[in-house]
Amino acid sequence: MSIPSDYESRVYAGVLGKIIGVYLGRPFEGWTYQRIMHELGEVDYYVNERIAHHPPLIVTDDDISGTFTFLRALPDYDNDAGITAGQIGQTWLNYLIERQTILWWGGMGNSTEHTAYMRLKQGHIAPRSGSMELNGKVVAEQIGAQIFIDGWALVAPGNPTLAVELAGKAASVSHDGEAIYGAQALAAMEAQAFIEPDMNKLLDTGASFVPPDSLIAQLIRDIRAWHDIDRDWHKTRQRIEAEYGYDKYGGNCHMIPNHAVIILALVYCEDTPGITPGRAFQRALTIGNTSGWDTDCNSGNIGCLMGIKTGLAGIDNGPVDWRGPVADRMYLPTADGGRCITDAAQEARMIAQIGRALAGQPHAPAAARFDFELPGAVHGFHSHTPNVKVSNTVGHSAAGTRSLAIPFNARTRVTTATFIPHDALKMPGYGLIASPTLYPGQTVTAVVSGDADAQVSLFVRAYGSNDELEVFNSAETLVLAGQSRALSWKLSGIDGGSPIAEVGLQVRAVTGAGTLYLDTLTWDGAPGVDFTRPAHNGTLWQRAWVKACNDAGFNWGWVFRICQDSGSGLLTQGTREWAGYTARATIIPHMAKSAGIAVCVQGLQRYYALLLCDDQKARLVKTLTWQPGVQPARHVLAEGNFAWQLDGSYDLSLTTQGERLTAGIDGKVLFDVTDADHPLLSGAVGLIIEEGRLDCDRVSVRPA
Repeated sequence: MSIPSDYESRVYAGVLGKIIGVYLGRPFEGWTYQRIMHELGEVDYYVNERIAHHPPLIVTDDDISGTFTFLRALPDYDNDAGITAGQIGQTWLNYLIERQTILWWGGMGNSTEHTAYMRLKQGHIAPRSGSMELNGKVVAEQIGAQIFIDGWALVAPGNPTLAVELAGKAASVSHDGEAIYGAQALAAMEAQAFIEPDMNKLLDTGASFVPPDSLIAQLIRDIRAWHDIDRDWHKTRQRIEAEYGYDKYGGNCHMIPNHAVIILALVYCEDTPGITPGRAFQRALTIGNTSGWDTDCNSGNIGCLMGIKTGLAGIDNGPVDWRGPVADRMYLPTADGGRCITDAAQEARMIAQIGRALAGQPHAPAAARFDFELPGAVHGFHSHTPNVKVSNTVGHSAAGTRSLAIPFNARTRVTTATFIPHDALKMPGYGLIASPTLYPGQTVTAVVSGDADAQVSLFVRAYGSNDELEVFNSAETLVLAGQSRALSWKLSGIDGGSPIAEVGLQVRAVTGAGTLYLDTLTWDGAPGVDFTRPAHNGTLWQRAWVKACNDAGFNWGWVFRICQDSGSGLLTQGTREWAGYTARATIIPHMAKSAGIAVCVQGLQRYYALLLCDDQKARLVKTLTWQPGVQPARHVLAEGNFAWQLDGSYDLSLTTQGERLTAGIDGKVLFDVTDADHPLLSGAVGLIIEEGRLDCDRVSVRPA
């Protein structure tokens, strides 16, 4: 599979198109065409401020979080194009926290995805988990297969055959029948859109991958024929409602009507002579959203396909500014909490790495977290100074071609989020579960230059007393006009109970107003942090923990109390990037089948743990399921007799250094092992309890 020369930027355009479409359609999801036309008219731009309750623009949404989370199955399973539906199903079980993340948890038999999740939990391996045989035709043919499908096309540029194969496996985790055909048709079109600009040919490609006697194939034929007759999308939409409307199908949100809306938008978005790509992008979103029904889902799929097809120019060169209000921002809440706070440019880069790996062209990870090399990327950075806007600009980069331009005068501050932003603390709808991405003890570095002399410092804002944001600054560095300087700051003096919410730069003019150019900004190293109850009276330190257990409390006398009714429960914090560290905690187990600490946590089924087990043994285990099964496979790496008792206090330590793991209890090393079989080399820390209760006052993390 060859990779197009503009692959990364087209992936970025696809990701942007997806999130723009979702943010555009989310405020009026479920409205009818008639209500939309009456209250909003044709929807040609963001309308959240026109909705009565003024919902926020940037929100958590299953359409976004599911799309970019389930795709992690590929890197988690060595980027194997032969990945199975069962392995993708295991990815659901690894990243989903029941009734908390990604899905609409609408109940067994009511929400298709909730139903599929329960089937997976019961041990039904995909594709059986989503089958009609198990769940019935109506449940199996709802819209979700299409919602989450874009990522599988983004990793298969110009290769619709591969996209359709991957999409079919992914869709079958939760769906069957026409739902899979709709997902595959869309995936084929998106993959082909990397190399084919003609919309009619893309529609031909999509239709060619589904059975010609399927309902999906028939509706594609019908809508294309109606377009040639009507030449008015409103008239064709009316035909769709009459022939393929919601009243013709069961369930809450069936695939067929919504797939029809997507095809409607695609056949009409370019039918005006001389229409520009930017106008086509907007026109497609207008038609898809104004048509009603599942607007955020349909708009997200339309936006992704049109983003791939028209590229960044198609988004940027239209009549409105789609990207400015979004600023790349997106949330992916999962059991891997350190990957929740992210942005479109970061996700596009990760997707492109997967696509290159599938093509046999491994792509090295970027040297910096934020590098601004993708045209227009701002990674969520924004100015705190009124009337000052940051922008992506060509030049002024020591290592690349682009940088972030930061106008400054007396004093300017710019930041990007590293934890739940203040205005998102009461996010409506889907929950925003996250751990910070930046911690005390890590080193923040940045490369900057400027066209006027300025004093520049790195700074963070962290949630402190009364959950207000407190500022911590590095020392200032003088950056002379025309000079490139590297800034470095090891974070210290910040309580581990004060989650770092933002990181950025403060710029203070020396000789007059000017522009500072941020080339790169990143951080690395294992943290040096103690997680315990903070001295201040804030509460947001509790939200930094991901609760994948039946109950977790912070106000029982003990700082941490976690309980689990059956199976294993986790309370975790940290990021996937943490490597080479020692985790330590004194635990008090009560009624526990097993209890302990975990490192290299990458979800609910990927971690190492040091456990006290009820057969009076201590065990060092790896939880990792390579082939799908009922429960995550727990591999015993080492074990030994250890007499312990309920309500006793035990100091556990676990060190990870590459493939080497060292475990100790009460200051004595018990195990020192090497794991060379699919090792977990990095990840968060956690407390783990199996069928019982565990208390703890402090979890410490230090570089190994």
